[in-house]
Amino acid sequence: MGKAGTGDDPDTVGDVDDPDDPGAEHDRVGDVGAFIRSQRELARMSVRKLADIAGVSNPYLSQIERGIRRPSADILQQLAQALRISVETLYVRAGILQPGRAHELTVTEAIERDPVLSPEQKQALINVYESFLSTSG
Repeated sequence: MGKAGTGDDPDTVGDVDDPDDPGAEHDRVGDVGAFIRSQRELARMSVRKLADIAGVSNPYLSQIERGIRRPSADILQQLAQALRISVETLYVRAGILQPGRAHELTVTEAIERDPVLSPEQKQALINVYESFLSTSG
């Protein structure tokens, strides 16, 4: 009798934190895809538009969002740029990086990582922040 989450039982989904669990890989792929979809929707972009901006095909992006395909680090970087979010956030969601703080966030990075703000709102806040920096000299 197999232990739950070890892959012995095909109906059992494993723990996301277990690197030896084949189910954990699928969970991370789905998690990054769902996150990309939510960020795209927050940015009010269609799949077609995001795919075009990121330089990937429509079907490929759709498969990523549905958790069918696992994007490479390069594709994640392109998607992060197109969505104007931190690539580190996508790397953590995809299981490429471990969660944690490698460094303190800058104000600009914090604004770019905010999942609630639209790209236009993020840019407006960054512009205001940078104008404060240039006058505080």
